[in-house]
Amino acid sequence: MSNPVRSPYGRVPMKRQFLAILFLLALNFSAEASIKNVLFIISDDLKASVLGCYGDQVCKTPNIDKLARAGMVFERAYCQGLMCAPSRTSFMHSRYLGSGKVNLGQHFRENGWYSARVGKIYHMRVPGDIIAGTDGLDIASSWTERFNSPGKEAHTQGLYACLNLNVFTTAEENRQSTRMPHRMFVTVRYEGDGSDQPDHKSATKAVELLQKHKDQPFFLAVGLVRPHYPMVAPQQYFDPYPWQKIKLPKTVKDDVQDIPKAGLAGTRSETNSIGKYPDNQKRMWTGYYASVAFMDAQVGRILDELDRLGLRESTAVVFTSDHGYHLGEHGFWQKSNLHEEVTRVPLIIDAPGYSSGRSRALAELMDIYPTVSELAGLKVPAEVQGQSLVPVLKNPAASVRRGALSLNRGNYSLRTTDWAYLRYKDGSAELYDMKADPHQFTNLAKHPQHAKTAALLDTHLNNRLRKAGLQGERGGKKN
Repeated sequence: MSNPVRSPYGRVPMKRQFLAILFLLALNFSAEASIKNVLFIISDDLKASVLGCYGDQVCKTPNIDKLARAGMVFERAYCQGLMCAPSRTSFMHSRYLGSGKVNLGQHFRENGWYSARVGKIYHMRVPGDIIAGTDGLDIASSWTERFNSPGKEAHTQGLYACLNLNVFTTAEENRQSTRMPHRMFVTVRYEGDGSDQPDHKSATKAVELLQKHKDQPFFLAVGLVRPHYPMVAPQQYFDPYPWQKIKLPKTVKDDVQDIPKAGLAGTRSETNSIGKYPDNQKRMWTGYYASVAFMDAQVGRILDELDRLGLRESTAVVFTSDHGYHLGEHGFWQKSNLHEEVTRVPLIIDAPGYSSGRSRALAELMDIYPTVSELAGLKVPAEVQGQSLVPVLKNPAASVRRGALSLNRGNYSLRTTDWAYLRYKDGSAELYDMKADPHQFTNLAKHPQHAKTAALLDTHLNNRLRKAGLQGERGGKKN
């Protein structure tokens, strides 16, 4: 007996549609007029699944969780670029590839708003530009003012570990740092209050700018660099996560045997020495949790000041990350990979006049630009490729897209309600039933019973690529 083909896009029950209509009728549509400011907070290398508001039972993120309770949590938000530089260029211009004529900060600045950057918004080398206190790939036209937040990073005095080399020392020499091959496995814990760290400095400057510009419309973008490596934080942020109690991600036998070569991460336990040290893999999670918790504390400092100044009722707050991160899932480490742990990001929007809630609507980071523009009453530039999420803020059961697109050097991922379809430029592919297999253990791309689903998603992907002006055929040829 053949299996019935399930639509790749799911369906909306009639009762849900009826409730959605009632919700719309009850909404106060004057919300836009009350929004005079935008606070945009971006974390770095933060996977959605590590936050309490996204279901993590271990990591302590009370401030982001509090924001989630006040705002709209997008459970299915996806990055477009899989590394810092392309992702940040993408969401700051709302373009799938490359830059547009008017970036997000520039759009607000040219409409009379004070626009400021604190920390990393466009790409900065971490740790290189952080140690040097330099601008990286920042675009000056975005800002009225811009501020960097330097720090010592791996050179912070304290207990240094390079976990894939199994090195633990307090010595300050021979530490893996800028452009060095093992820098992504570094943690540093030390005694202190964290005020010397770049994210603490960014939060302090953000608080100062809120105080200074509270009486004028502002677009304030705050880029926090943790949990991007090196994972540096005061000892008290490590203490709640002893490595001995860490549970590593679930694994299955021969997990990567059905993943095509093009889909394998560049850094893997089977090829990197981190695979030889299971306890150090747990220590990687300890460092990641500690960095996330420290970053969360800085988010709390900024939001507390926003509340203290009485600006919460006139400020749209957006929290997100540039992309996710692998910490041993499938034996993979880091980013630049089309699987769910990398493509899925947290996205929380707390906008005055809109109800809190959770939405399973598909969203792309590119959607932030048109969303905050609409909330602020600004006309969205025609070149913008993202979709405004305001309809979802009004009604969490609404949707603005059938699939979310991620891309990396001619390789693409299409995430729909029920499926993840990954296609590589060599013609190989992966297909996952995300309802039955949310951790992506079984690639169904070559299973005959799923051939129709794969074909439908392949056509959808080609149409999306064509519409976006990207390549829409295997092997990089245009349709």
